[in-house]
Amino acid sequence: MKDRLLALAAAEPDRRKRLNMVREYLQAHILRSLQDAGAFASLAFQGGTALRFLHGLGRFSEDLDFSLERPEHDRGLAALAESSHRDLVQSGYAVEVTARGKGPVRTVEVKFPGLLQETDLASQRGAKLMIRIEVDTRPPAGAVLETRLVTRHFPIVFRVHDLRSCMAGKVHAVLARRWTKGRDLFDLAWYLTRADRPSPNLTLLRNALEQPGWPGPLVEEKNWRGIVRDRVAALDWASVVADVDPFLEDPGDRRLLDRDLLLDELGRADA
Repeated sequence: MKDRLLALAAAEPDRRKRLNMVREYLQAHILRSLQDAGAFASLAFQGGTALRFLHGLGRFSEDLDFSLERPEHDRGLAALAESSHRDLVQSGYAVEVTARGKGPVRTVEVKFPGLLQETDLASQRGAKLMIRIEVDTRPPAGAVLETRLVTRHFPIVFRVHDLRSCMAGKVHAVLARRWTKGRDLFDLAWYLTRADRPSPNLTLLRNALEQPGWPGPLVEEKNWRGIVRDRVAALDWASVVADVDPFLEDPGDRRLLDRDLLLDELGRADA
């Protein structure tokens, strides 16, 4: 399977697109490995990579994010990572796996020594491409789960947060993250400009905000857009585009990163 990845990489002349393609192929391979190891008996896929794989979000992502929804079936992240490690090695990759974190969020870093050189993405021998796996072992209650089949390099069946629950996670990130992450704003604009105009799963959003002690008002259907609008208006917009640019599939999607457009969409939805 590594040969397939190398062939795909060799066929892509644009270096930025090649890096994103290589990373996404490896994400799909890891997801397939986790599926085969039984991970989705307990875990649900969420976050930006889930949006891309399931709903065609127009940006690439770096990490694989999960929530532990059924602890009674939990095999443990270390055991799942070891299964993925064996599968990747058997597929021809050099792989390093490191577990980090002792709190509610458990992390595994999967590094691929030499692969950036092999795909002509780095000249330094020590450069390593990394995929980070994060599992929230104490997720807030209220997510709605679906089982979905996706074919993106590999056929994968997994449990996932539905669209409104994913949106709740993104709104939570916009409101609660301590630093400005442009990808949060891109994803928020993507939700707000969809034809179906989804709203976040408010039960999940409220529980997520209350977990660390949300100091703001109670988030309800009538006010969530205004609360998010106030937060967006106060963000450092200068760093937003620079954060998102390397991950855009279509550079024309920068139009979603217009601050006034986003504020207008939030305000229009309140009308």
